[in-house]
Amino acid sequence: MTHQLPALPYAHHALEPYIDAATMEIHHTKHHQAYVDNLNKAIAGTELEQKTLDALVAAAGDAGAAVRNNAGGHWNHSFFWQLLSPNGGGAPEGELAAAINSTFGSFEHFKEQFNVAAVSRFGSGWAWLIRKADGRLAITSTPNQDNPLMDVAEVKGWPIIGVDVWEHAYYLHYQNRRADYLAAFCQIVNWGAANKLYTAGQP
Repeated sequence: MTHQLPALPYAHHALEPYIDAATMEIHHTKHHQAYVDNLNKAIAGTELEQKTLDALVAAAGDAGAAVRNNAGGHWNHSFFWQLLSPNGGGAPEGELAAAINSTFGSFEHFKEQFNVAAVSRFGSGWAWLIRKADGRLAITSTPNQDNPLMDVAEVKGWPIIGVDVWEHAYYLHYQNRRADYLAAFCQIVNWGAANKLYTAGQP
């Protein structure tokens, strides 16, 4: 199975002023493409070549560093692009809104806790809102290109939203101001897509 770079569901400039076109183009066509290319090289000629991306991610702990990092990078970015929208922002809706209010007390309290997880992730990584196997929501973060679907994740669950806090995601526009980037991220979250993921009932 040869993995491919997915097309963005919007133009590179569509998320401005929150994420600039240059960052989006480099992030998508250079960084994400590199994860795809390196994943294909890592699995070429092995039994892993026949596995889906989801299967590679689920068993990342036994697949070696190259597969773990690049399968994670491919999965995480493919997910990330879908959870951003030029028409995003606002607040959660439907069942997800109710679950966030029940779990965190309010949407504002959720945002505070989510931002703490993202800002305090040392070095490179991701912050996530996940639905755990018991149905409960949780906020977690992972290093590098790990995600909560991996067998090596400290806190496991199905991602509902995720934010990339590698510097390549924001440095051109925000320099070292990760908190400002996270404030901008809140303005473009596709809460409609997030609600659909939540109501799908996974994992």
